[in-house]
Amino acid sequence: MVKSLPPRSAVNIEETWNLEDLFKNEEDYNAAVEQLESEVASFEEQFKGKITDENAIIAALNGYASILGKMTPIGAYQSLAHSVDQTNDEAQMRSSKYGSTASKLGSQLSFFTSELSEVPSELLENAMNQSEEYKNYLEELIRQKPYKLHPEVEKTLAAFSSVLNAPYGLYNTTKLVDMNFDDFEVDGENYPLSYTTFEGGWESETDTKKRRAAYDAFHAKLREYQHTTAKAYDMHLQKEKTTSDLRGYENVFDYLLFNQEVDRSMYDRQIDLIMKNLAPHMRKYASLLQKVHGLDEMNFSDLKIPLDPNYEPKITIEESKKYIDDALAIMGDDYMNMIDRSYKERWTDFAQNAGKSTGAFCSSPYGVHPYILISWTGSMEDVFVLAHELGHAGHFYNAHQHQNIFNSRPSMYFIEAPSTMNEMLMANHLLSNSNDPKFKRWVISSIVARTYYHNFVTHLLEAAYQRKVYERIDAGGSVNANVLNNLKRGVLEEFWGDDVKINEGAELTWMRQPHYYMGLYPYTYSAGLTISTQVSKRILEEGQPAVEDWLKVLQAGGTKSPAELSKMAGVDITTEQPLLDTIAYIGELIDQLVELTDEIEAAQVN
Repeated sequence: MVKSLPPRSAVNIEETWNLEDLFKNEEDYNAAVEQLESEVASFEEQFKGKITDENAIIAALNGYASILGKMTPIGAYQSLAHSVDQTNDEAQMRSSKYGSTASKLGSQLSFFTSELSEVPSELLENAMNQSEEYKNYLEELIRQKPYKLHPEVEKTLAAFSSVLNAPYGLYNTTKLVDMNFDDFEVDGENYPLSYTTFEGGWESETDTKKRRAAYDAFHAKLREYQHTTAKAYDMHLQKEKTTSDLRGYENVFDYLLFNQEVDRSMYDRQIDLIMKNLAPHMRKYASLLQKVHGLDEMNFSDLKIPLDPNYEPKITIEESKKYIDDALAIMGDDYMNMIDRSYKERWTDFAQNAGKSTGAFCSSPYGVHPYILISWTGSMEDVFVLAHELGHAGHFYNAHQHQNIFNSRPSMYFIEAPSTMNEMLMANHLLSNSNDPKFKRWVISSIVARTYYHNFVTHLLEAAYQRKVYERIDAGGSVNANVLNNLKRGVLEEFWGDDVKINEGAELTWMRQPHYYMGLYPYTYSAGLTISTQVSKRILEEGQPAVEDWLKVLQAGGTKSPAELSKMAGVDITTEQPLLDTIAYIGELIDQLVELTDEIEAAQVN
């Protein structure tokens, strides 16, 4: 049974991450902030108004890289400490103070990119020829030139950055601090409820009465905060639209896709093809769930139940390592050493506690090592989630070893490919271990219900909804809770048709994801999984040569565009074929689930 969450002070320290690898204590952190402020002041004095030739450009880039190298662990430390307990006053104050400090420093440093942008392109190209190390950074700077504002405007915008980013902070405070859930009741017994217990337990609870009661109670609480949350989101959207207009982009989509290095057609194609072609397969999966569980009707609140809950093993943190080691061994010794270190050196925060951020993420500060947040419940889904986040960790572990701080981070479009690749490797490994129909069904259902549902359905439906929101904003409109609810319900009804009842509360799922404060991020999950699905097939067929190609992709970091990185791995994402092939593969998996279920049920009758 799902239990109420303890305070952070009560959790086992071995299940928490070790932030001492960033700073040993608060004194070291504060000293680093002071040193950073001093270095930024010196940098401004040394280079402001003096970036006039190739040598000055390279010297300034060296100084700027040094500053970023010091700023990164500071930002990571305060952010990570806050993320595990947003009710902690000290962490709140540290985070708020750093936000102000970062705004001030950003304002001081804004002259650097402004002055570089005003340097003739010929000088920038000469600097590239002198220093290959900064070639990618300067090429990107030239690409951004048409959208740069007057240096004083850039300085002012940087100074206001913490204010302009406040809507995201307000969203998290509302969600994780102010929103307290009451227990819900089923047959005279009370059960605890929170964001973490709902998403990590009740949402997939196999007792239909409890699951649906938890769903109703959870969404009733969300509804109480819908107007505040919608207002925060509208402020964020208006900021993006205003920024897009000020910088001279044709529309807000072009602004948000610019740094992803993809065009509007690739964005639209991902959403349109999945909405049209994947929906029939997922409706078949929903009907299978309804049949197996004997449900009177298939509600939206029933979509996360496992196909075979009796076959679901409970997995400890220690046991998860063997699953992951066995599945990812093909990635080679260096990669496996990284995974081994992640367990031994406490890179991962597994604990469940009140105030902790929901979901999972990987933070990879340059010059240190990755940090992973997850709330461990002991399900196979947790193993897939951990493998996913270790995919992010392995990506930046490799990129940081081979690229400088400017070149290590790839386009957001590609960011989910390495993470979902690990999920595919996990699934392929499990499938190769047994021919038992129940085991095979369990593994395939884990792939469909976790890997593909999460990335190709949950996040894709977020993207389809998000596109409608931005179309409204781009036309000069605004949003409130009623508008957002109607848009979200419309997308869900379009995808699920008559096969799933979109019961009350489903329209509020826009309140649950922080992704909407991160630009056009949700659609990239399906884009990344499209790439990783095709590359995982290559690995199954070709073995080590395909692995070597993939490792080179990880090591390339952000030195190439998403299309170029994909081509290195043997996938052409400039066409629709990889996406169509992946959708067809999902359909094949669901067909296998139907066939295996028929086989299992026939055997039980006999």
